[in-house]
Amino acid sequence: MNPIDRIEAEQLRKVPAFKPGDTVRVHVRVVEGDKERIQVF
Repeated sequence: MNPIDRIEAEQLRKVPAFKPGDTVRVHVRVVEGDKERIQVF
């Protein structure tokens, strides 16, 4: 396995199966100045 494949494999996550019509919630880490929060969309 070459180094690039190894790095990519470490960053991959298991994503649950979803289909059209499903509700998906996305959590985004927002940094504003010295404050940090999680914003859910």
